[in-house]
Amino acid sequence: MYKILIKLLKYPRAVLTVILLMTVVFFISMKTGSRMETDLDEYMPQEHPAFVYSTQAEEWFDIKDSIIIAIENKEGIYNSGTIKKIIDVTKALQKTDGIEKADVTSLYTADNIIGTEWGLDVKPFFKKAPKTAEKLQILKDNVRNNEMIYGRLVSEDETVTLIIAELEDDAFTTELYQDIRGLAAGFEDPEKIYIAGRPIVEGTMAYLGPRDMKKMVPIVILVIIIILLLVIRSFKAAFFTLLVVLISTIWTFGLMAFLKIPIYAVSTMIPVMLIAIGVADGIHLYNHLELHLEKGEVKSRSEAVSQMVYSMMNPVIMTSVTTAVGFISLLTSQVYPIKYFGLFTAFGVMSAMILSLVLIPSGIIVFGLPGWRSQKKIQIKKEVNTIPLSVWFSQKIISYKYFIVILTAVTIAFSVYGMTKVWIDSSFLAKFEKDSEIVMTDNFINSKFGGTSTLNVIFDSKNEDAFKNPQILQAVEDIQNDVENSLEVVGNSFSINDYLKRMNKVMNEDKESFNIIPATNNLIAQYLLLYEMSGDPENLWKVIDVKYNKANLTFQLKSDSSQSITSAISVIEKHLPRLEDLGVGVHYAGSGYTGLVFTDLILKGQILSLIISLVTVIVLLSFMFKNIAAGIIGSVPIIITAFIGFGVMGLFNIPLSTTTALLSSIAIGIGIDFAVHFIEQYRMNLSDKKGKIAAAELTMKTAGRALFFNAFVVIAGFIVLTFSVFPPNRALGALVSLNMATSLVGTITIMYIMLYSLNIFIKPDKGETNEK
Repeated sequence: MYKILIKLLKYPRAVLTVILLMTVVFFISMKTGSRMETDLDEYMPQEHPAFVYSTQAEEWFDIKDSIIIAIENKEGIYNSGTIKKIIDVTKALQKTDGIEKADVTSLYTADNIIGTEWGLDVKPFFKKAPKTAEKLQILKDNVRNNEMIYGRLVSEDETVTLIIAELEDDAFTTELYQDIRGLAAGFEDPEKIYIAGRPIVEGTMAYLGPRDMKKMVPIVILVIIIILLLVIRSFKAAFFTLLVVLISTIWTFGLMAFLKIPIYAVSTMIPVMLIAIGVADGIHLYNHLELHLEKGEVKSRSEAVSQMVYSMMNPVIMTSVTTAVGFISLLTSQVYPIKYFGLFTAFGVMSAMILSLVLIPSGIIVFGLPGWRSQKKIQIKKEVNTIPLSVWFSQKIISYKYFIVILTAVTIAFSVYGMTKVWIDSSFLAKFEKDSEIVMTDNFINSKFGGTSTLNVIFDSKNEDAFKNPQILQAVEDIQNDVENSLEVVGNSFSINDYLKRMNKVMNEDKESFNIIPATNNLIAQYLLLYEMSGDPENLWKVIDVKYNKANLTFQLKSDSSQSITSAISVIEKHLPRLEDLGVGVHYAGSGYTGLVFTDLILKGQILSLIISLVTVIVLLSFMFKNIAAGIIGSVPIIITAFIGFGVMGLFNIPLSTTTALLSSIAIGIGIDFAVHFIEQYRMNLSDKKGKIAAAELTMKTAGRALFFNAFVVIAGFIVLTFSVFPPNRALGALVSLNMATSLVGTITIMYIMLYSLNIFIKPDKGETNEK
């Protein structure tokens, strides 16, 4: 490998030309083929049984994600101007591409089920805006007397009404998102218009994600430039180090575009990752070169490059491979965004490795050595620093090794306690600031109505007409009442029972005592037949199938968090024995449930990827160093880091989400670099016939310095994420920065103590010699 690389570097200008041409090709691919994935359903593994069933149920009952528009008039909605606005907004939505006319529900399109002297009648509340006080009062009375509308489409304080527009599959685009926002803005004043719903969350993420990336990347680049200049102290060296990560980022996104892999929300962090991670190789290469130049042994550029590549090629390859392994382990996840994040970040890391070993040496040969300090300054430094700080630190670590071991054990104990408090959150709204417009709008609508999030409960029986059986319907009714009364987060529910109770009441002179499920199968069948004949049966098929052996119960929740959905399901599960006795099975569907399954897959994938990456890293280190003990010792800092990272999440109530789930893989991928460089340098110093103490102190001086610079740059890069508009990104930036500091401290303390105390790489017959 070294010989091939040296032969390649004999043609540095050709190397730089090829790299430039490849970058241009990838850049064109990135600019022309990149697209942002806005459909959150596409984040899910569609072959998973839960998603397969949910998709089938959505077809049965025409379950669709909805855009919710709330029209508020603080003086009350019952005036001709507001009613006219309800009509106008409804008609505008019905004409919008991607929305079927029949899929827009408002006070203007809703059915009012009433009883007449001839039987059951279903008609709209109004055909045109009532203008007289008498007609407005009739409308108000009709709404108040209709339990299916009052509190559902019109708030109980009668100041807000909803318009719900269901979207066709794959209909939502960023253009539609902008159109809906423009439509809402056009109808404001004096009424206040609010828009919410899952598609709006998707659109907001799609809108803010790229903007956030465009804001983050320049800040990261600026920070990295400043830190590199402080650390490397050479503009030329800083330029080529930064060029490596910029090119690797272009290659990564260019490849994604070429393979038609979309950019998910989590993908927007890849540039920050690569910029922060990719500079490590350059720092170690230039650090080694500077230390070698200080000795005055290098006479030419080619000789400097040859010596640098010879000494650092293996550590650079080893660290890049182990870093890539940490990210590739995310392929075990069934969640597409995390899977692709791991794969393409690993590609970017390997690209940065190749560029570091080819671009940086070629740059040195063509453009000259970095301009560091003069030999006079180096000599002054040698005379002044008689006892380097690194030597003093190395001695103190060994002197206090038992205290450090005890402190580490206590820290792990606290971390384990914190890990027991880690919780999973499927909420997409949690990705936004609590005071952001989309969250505040969601909170407002939730305060007035049943909730913007839904959980669909699907009941099925092998018997046709099963859901004309009052016993089965009563069992469903008991579930509705139990869940609504037990959980504050559940606003209301809707099922076939709501139709039947309404029909039973209006057919009995609107007496409240008849607001119950009809007592007999025949009466239920008659009501349903009357509705099919008098109303719009398409509405009915949203809660029951044509054979009446499947039913859809929808719960409205005031939160889309996994905790809320789990609590509702736990109450439902208590009723399963009764339903089983009635021959009814229970399943779940809809975006709320798939979001819950989504988070469960995140947890399982995270645990699996963590185990696989740890085992793989230990095996790789053992193979690289030809020593199993070295592999195990090298993994100690990242294991401790993983404990601390998840412990901090639990102690500070930071949930495990699609973003923070990346923590352990990032920690392993980056943190292992420290161990590899330190162990390799220690082994090389021992092989140079240095005693154990001298080898340890020299390792702390050379590798320890580079590791500190490396950690400093990576932490600075990731800390920029704390300026993201998305709270999970900020949490990840802070946690990764903490993990990098933890990995560094663990490497130069507990791992250093283990290397020193266990005599790794020291042959038994030479142990005494190496102690000296």
